[in-house]
Amino acid sequence: MSRAKAKAATGAPAWVMTFADLMSLLMCFFVLLLSFSEMDVQKYKQVAGSLREAFGVQRLVESKIMPKGTSIIAQEFSPGRPTPTPINEVRQQTTDETKENLDFSDSEHKGKGSAEHAQESSEQAGRILEMLKEEVELGQLDVETAPGKTIIRIQEKGSFGSGSAVLENPFEPVMAKISDVITQTSGHIVVGGHTDDIPIATQRYRSNWELSAGRAVTVVHHLLRYNALDESRVLVQGHADSRPLVPNDSRANRARNRRVEITIVESEAETAPDGLSH
Repeated sequence: MSRAKAKAATGAPAWVMTFADLMSLLMCFFVLLLSFSEMDVQKYKQVAGSLREAFGVQRLVESKIMPKGTSIIAQEFSPGRPTPTPINEVRQQTTDETKENLDFSDSEHKGKGSAEHAQESSEQAGRILEMLKEEVELGQLDVETAPGKTIIRIQEKGSFGSGSAVLENPFEPVMAKISDVITQTSGHIVVGGHTDDIPIATQRYRSNWELSAGRAVTVVHHLLRYNALDESRVLVQGHADSRPLVPNDSRANRARNRRVEITIVESEAETAPDGLSH
């Protein structure tokens, strides 16, 4: 009996089994936690990149594009757009010193005429803007100048109802003022109607083309009603949504595109109204 007890005493202690079970449970617990965790790949790459730069790890990348030189002139300077000068210069040239009179360059005369014409156009645009200053400040009109022409832009708000080509009564005094301004100008007058990209189909207007043309015609009738405007100067156009000012991607932009534009084109810029466009 004593021999059997001595043999049992040489084995592992009883607490070892409990400790082993506890370690197994802890290992299963941490494995379970690891399985639930997620790795932030982006953050891992940032840490790896920082370590790479810190320890000076480099690699060679074969270049498939020949290296190109850099021009210091191209970086520091940019070409400017030439503009006509208001200074009147008269130059003369001759190859015969015995001639009594010197020849003037035709190009100088042409340049002088272009400068004077540009100055007259700018002055006319300034007068139009000054006469319509109140309406512009109220947001009823926009006045825009371009080379050889001045654009009076009538916004839809306050002038026409939605889907209608009938001029609103409160806007008629504004049309009378526009008519007074136009009669004091020279050149051809192009009245173009514009809509947004939302299709329209009613009993009165089959499409945006008819609506835009109808509004342009309405504006022309009011221009002719208030003053004895020469009808040969006037051209009516309907553009629908083919020439938007801004993309039709919001409610505010569509409202800007719904407009009627009165373009006053200088006579020297266009000799006939058939080819007018803006």
